[in-house]
Amino acid sequence: MTVWKGGKWIRNRSIFVTLNLFQGPSGSTLGRMQFERSPSVYILASAHYGTLYIGVTSDLLRRLWQHRNNALPGFTSRYGVHRLVHFEMFDEMTYAIAREKQLKNWRRQWKINLINAHNPEWRDLAVGLGFEPIVPRGRRNGS
Repeated sequence: MTVWKGGKWIRNRSIFVTLNLFQGPSGSTLGRMQFERSPSVYILASAHYGTLYIGVTSDLLRRLWQHRNNALPGFTSRYGVHRLVHFEMFDEMTYAIAREKQLKNWRRQWKINLINAHNPEWRDLAVGLGFEPIVPRGRRNGS
């Protein structure tokens, strides 16, 4: 992705992290502190093909904790959107913000296609980052 910065187009240098869901982030150069403080764009879902939320943060682990513990009043706490299904890491916040805006302007199906391309089972990627699995919510069918 390219972004407009300083009067010229600059190619984004995003960092894609492959997760081993049993061991956490892979890659020997990816330290925990570097991971925690890297600008990131993330997509949360309420369930498989459920309600989606797109956000940007400089500290993904802290923000995930806030969402999962309903520490931030708003959309994610109101609709139970806590499952991390996709994230992208960047070396600069300006690139992350540009990507967040791009994703928010996408049609829902494009977002679903992005998730399916990298996480077809819609697994909660936060588990690979050290979070406890989310207990599925009960259905609201009156029973």
